[in-house]
Amino acid sequence: MVDSENEERAGIVAEGGLRLDRALVALFPDLSRARLQDLIRTGHVNRDGTTLRDPALKVAAGSRIILSLPPPEPAVPVAEAADLPIVYEDGDLIVIDKPAGLVVHPAPGHESGTLVNALIAHCGASLSGIGGVRRPGIVHRLDKDTSGLIVVAKNDATHQGLTAQFADHGRTGPLERAYAALVWGLPQPRAGTIRANLARSRFHREKIAVVSDESGRHAVTHYAVSEVYPEAALVRCELETGRTHQIRVHLAHLGHPLLGDPVYGGAFRTKAARLPPEAREALTSLGRQALHATLLGFSHPRTGKTLRFESPLPVDLATLVTHLRAGMAEGRGL
Repeated sequence: MVDSENEERAGIVAEGGLRLDRALVALFPDLSRARLQDLIRTGHVNRDGTTLRDPALKVAAGSRIILSLPPPEPAVPVAEAADLPIVYEDGDLIVIDKPAGLVVHPAPGHESGTLVNALIAHCGASLSGIGGVRRPGIVHRLDKDTSGLIVVAKNDATHQGLTAQFADHGRTGPLERAYAALVWGLPQPRAGTIRANLARSRFHREKIAVVSDESGRHAVTHYAVSEVYPEAALVRCELETGRTHQIRVHLAHLGHPLLGDPVYGGAFRTKAARLPPEAREALTSLGRQALHATLLGFSHPRTGKTLRFESPLPVDLATLVTHLRAGMAEGRGL
């Protein structure tokens, strides 16, 4: 149902055979095509009582289109009190062990309930704004369904110092980032380096893809197999760069996507049937990619002291590992 506070506009399509988004540009020239595409996908366009959600849909001349414009979102995230799993905190920074399912900063579709909202409530006016009003204090990020360690700056000087370390990727300083990943199959060799440029997919804009030319961003992941199970392996990954979805894409490119990854590991979904029953049930219950930021180390920008934090596997991943190990004990390994 359309919110009564929404602004409603209507128009008649003059030229048939156009894509819906292009037809709307002609009807409502004050709105960008990108904005109109977003409104289509989020259910704000209606024709003859039917919601249209495909920007590429061809529309006939004479079609009456109703556009519902929601009120603008607040520019600055609001404070929302929440329990934060704090690992370390001082006057300059805070380290959080982020649970899976928590979005780091507000974005379309996730305007509230984010880590930033909780941090604003916890830190108040001290939170650094150098990252922009939508990402105050955020130095790096984790995907919504990736759990683990993340550091946030409380002031501009700390933000600048941490940002410089992450940009350097630990080449000249103590920055360390390591992840625990459960992957399908057994990577060969068991330890190595994945060097593959990454760019937004031309075919699926929500995905990142490996590209063979220089159009992508330089990305390097070091990996080593820690344990081997039936149909799967536990892999430690260390980042030399920090690109969006880097570990997920690199491991899929290697032929060993993450267990539970619906975006990059969908083709391996049927392999779950070959897992021991308890492990299969644990994977079904997981409901996310099996990736955890287990190690974070850096130099404190003010004191110069090296801080190093480790996070054990959360309960959902630890349960899955326990059942995979049990299958190994039964002689069902790779």
